[in-house]
Amino acid sequence: MRFACAVAVAVLSLAAPVRTYAQTSLDAFGALPTNQLSSFGDSGVPFDFGGRVGFEVLPGVHVMGEFGRLSNVMPDLIATGLGFTGNNLKASAFYGEGGVRLLASPRSAVSPYVEGSAGVAHLQFGVNGLGSATDAIVRAALSFVDTSDPIVGGGGGVLLHGGPLQIDLGYRYKRILAGSTLSSILSAGDRLDVHQLRFGVGVRF
Repeated sequence: MRFACAVAVAVLSLAAPVRTYAQTSLDAFGALPTNQLSSFGDSGVPFDFGGRVGFEVLPGVHVMGEFGRLSNVMPDLIATGLGFTGNNLKASAFYGEGGVRLLASPRSAVSPYVEGSAGVAHLQFGVNGLGSATDAIVRAALSFVDTSDPIVGGGGGVLLHGGPLQIDLGYRYKRILAGSTLSSILSAGDRLDVHQLRFGVGVRF
């Protein structure tokens, strides 16, 4: 009985500090894909966007889940080459991933951080410049061969805290690991990646 009481006290003493620092955060973000600036002005969404939820498991250690949309991951070399022909092949992606964020000063108003993540991206291919009727036919055909591939990411930045409000300013690198035949062919073996300048706003509680 005494042993059981001692164990219970030890467990409660370990759990008590968790209540003092455990936090949940919800964020929405927009991102400028700096390596896809040549695609601006084309049809479609010109910015990346998404949302995330984070849970603090230890002081300065957050686990997170993120979902979002990458407006274009087509390699610049391929996009530039097709641009000279008047055609525009695009590969956008919806993705979901999980990861870990490490904060240098979790209780400060300004907190630098680094993070890494991994998940799955659903690639969607489209084309413009072949003529309206042909474009529609090709897009319809490509919609049946959209693919899902692994995605990995990393980055860093700074969190600005003011009460429950949280602002995220940072950089992200996302890379889709083209494992399917179609994504490998359309990318000509080049990397499907995005470099983002990101701005996020959220709350923590």
